[in-house]
Order: sequence, then structure tokens, then C-alpha cells
Amino acid sequence: MKAPKTSTPPAQDRVAVLVDRRNAKMARSAHAYMRGNTVKFYDWLETTSGKSIPIGPPVWICGDCHVGNLGPIANIEGQVDIQIRDLDQTVIGNPAHDLIRLALSLATAVRSSDLPGVTTARMMEEMVVGYRSTMAGRKSHSVPGKDAAPVQRVMQEALRRRWKNLAEERIRDVRPTIPRGDKFWEISKPERKALVELVASEELRSLVTGLQSRDDHSEIELLDAAYWVKGCSSLGRLRYAVLVGVGGKKHKSGDICFLDIKEATTAAAPRSAKASTPRDNAQRVVEGARHLSPNLGDRMLASRLMNRSVVIRELMPQDLKLEMETLTPEEAVHAARYLASVVGEAHARQMDRSGRQEWAKAFEKSRSKTIDAPSWLWTSVVDLVAMHEGAYLEHCRRYSLTKAA
Repeated sequence: MKAPKTSTPPAQDRVAVLVDRRNAKMARSAHAYMRGNTVKFYDWLETTSGKSIPIGPPVWICGDCHVGNLGPIANIEGQVDIQIRDLDQTVIGNPAHDLIRLALSLATAVRSSDLPGVTTARMMEEMVVGYRSTMAGRKSHSVPGKDAAPVQRVMQEALRRRWKNLAEERIRDVRPTIPRGDKFWEISKPERKALVELVASEELRSLVTGLQSRDDHSEIELLDAAYWVKGCSSLGRLRYAVLVGVGGKKHKSGDICFLDIKEATTAAAPRSAKASTPRDNAQRVVEGARHLSPNLGDRMLASRLMNRSVVIRELMPQDLKLEMETLTPEEAVHAARYLASVVGEAHARQMDRSGRQEWAKAFEKSRSKTIDAPSWLWTSVVDLVAMHEGAYLEHCRRYSLTKAA
């Protein structure tokens, strides 16, 4: 069903509208609720069960490593790899947190689809196989074809995409304007003035012209900007879609870039007590991206907008989100192995050989009696799924009462 068009609310009233949208989105399924309520996962980490998991070497972690935060990412030269694509919660912390979050995401995706529950157990086993392989030095792209097949379908789509595809999805046509409606809202005069000043900065010009296909000395200008209505994690933050023309007044599709400007706030993910991370939240996000997702990190910029810390990135046509709802049980199992290897590779590149070996031993210290996976991973997922299922039903009840009123 096509979503109804939404009139643009005044800037001061955006949060109220977005809260209702978030609640509606989280009521769709247990998987959607899990993705939209990251804090509940962090709360669990403070419980006795959460504190009993192994502690790995302090490295940059995603902090919110669910399936939707992994996908094809193009680098500045246009090469595409599956990497972590959202680093809002990145911190230097325990790598086990990323693995549990990914396992929970996969488990709730299974429960929110037509896949049988036994698929969850098999996915946990294959996640361990994929993650373990990266600690031994194996790269995610070397995973056998059948294991990577579900993800490779998305990769093939990403490799075929061009700027016109992005324009058709985000702005409906290749004209340099952003149509207002359900996803994009008008901005205030102060917001537009601040964005014009930001686009005029040398640091942003360097980011935009950094792509291999562009002239480093090109001038840029703001063509259009809108408030971008995004997911649950962006609630109440500054979030803008900005079209920037590159190299002259008459812009063709190849001379236009689409910027995502997103406010960076304090991470809720627990960090290592001894970790030294940038105090500025945008700089923290960019630094984490450079360690975890080099393709993305090289395309990001930490800056300031209206006295707030923001992260700027140019969206590439190849940047896609992975979805698990349409996979067969066998494909889901193989995808779990592949995605765990992607996360493991992001962690492993930050460790030396001895560090990887020590973490691999601690990671596999205990085995479940029921499945071929560490007991801490299996029991963590069981606890978290049960907790989220109950909270999801309560959320649906409250949302239904609110709508009825």
C-alpha cells in the first residue's frame, strides 16, 4: 500500500510527528521493534547474563550491528564490498557485543518471517564458523560461493546501479530538486542558510570532489536541501538530504551528488574504560568507520552545523541495505555465516596475530550442549529474544491504545 503524503510540519513540531512514525514502524514486527530499540540491548548488557559474556580485546565495534546495518558499500573509486554501513553507535569496546547483536537480529528476522525456528540454531552455528575463520586470517570475500550467494545477489544489484537509479529512488527523476512529501520535508530559512554556509566550506568541497571521477579543483554549489525523514535512530536529530552541483551551472546527472548530513550524538553503546576516543561525536563516528568500514570511512566528514556535531557522507548508488525476510532457510543459514565473517574481518584487522588467537580461544571457551556454538552466545540470544518478544507485544498494546484514543 502506498504511504500517504505528509504535509511538512514546522521544524519545532517535527519530533511529535516522528515519534508517531517510529512507534508505528516498531509495531510492524518483533524484528522492527528490535532494530528500533537499541537501548534495550544495552540495558541487557548490564544484567548478570550480559556481564557474563567473554571480554575481547578493545577494538572499534559497530555498537548496533544488526542486519540492516550491513550491506554493499562503494569506495571513492567505485569498488564495492559488503561492510558495516551505519556507525552511529561505534565505540572502542567488546567485539562480542557486535556478534550478539547480529545474532539477535538474525533470530528476530527468522521469527518475523515464515522461516522455521530451527533455522535460528543453524544460523548460530554458521555464524561461529564464519567469525572464527576471520580470526585465522581468512577474508570475507573468500567465503565459498554458496555461502555468499544470498548476499552476492544484493552485491550484483549494487554493481549494476548508477546515479540515475539513486535519483529515481530518492528524488524521482534526474532533475536537481528533491520532491517534498512523505520522506522529504521543507526546511526553515535558518536551516537553509546554515546548509549554504556548510556547502561553501573548503572541507566539504574536498569531500565532494574526492571521487576518482571528479576534478579536485571543481567548484560546488547547493542546489536543493530538505529535512530527511529517516528511521528510528534519527528521531529528533538534524537530518538533511542535500543536492550539490559539481563544476558549473548546467548540471547533468554525473555532476550532481547527493549528501546525507546527520547529527551525531553521544553513543549509548558501552565502551572500554581505558579507550581513548574522540570527544566530538562526529569525529568518533568517522574514526570508527575508518577502522571498521574503510570504503565508507574515506567518504565521510565530521563537521559542525548550527552548533551541532554532524557527519556528512555522499550517498553512492551502490550503497544498499540487506534484508532477510525473503530468504529460504538454507539461504538464511549461509547469509549468517557470511555476515559474521564480514563483522569478524572488521574486528580482526584491528588485532595483531597473537590478539586474534587469544580472542579466538576466549570466544570458543565454552560450547553449548545443544548446538555447535559457544553457550554464552546461544543463551544470550535466547534471553534477548524472550525479552524483546515481551516488550514488543507491550509496545503494540500501548500503540493500539494510543491510536484508539
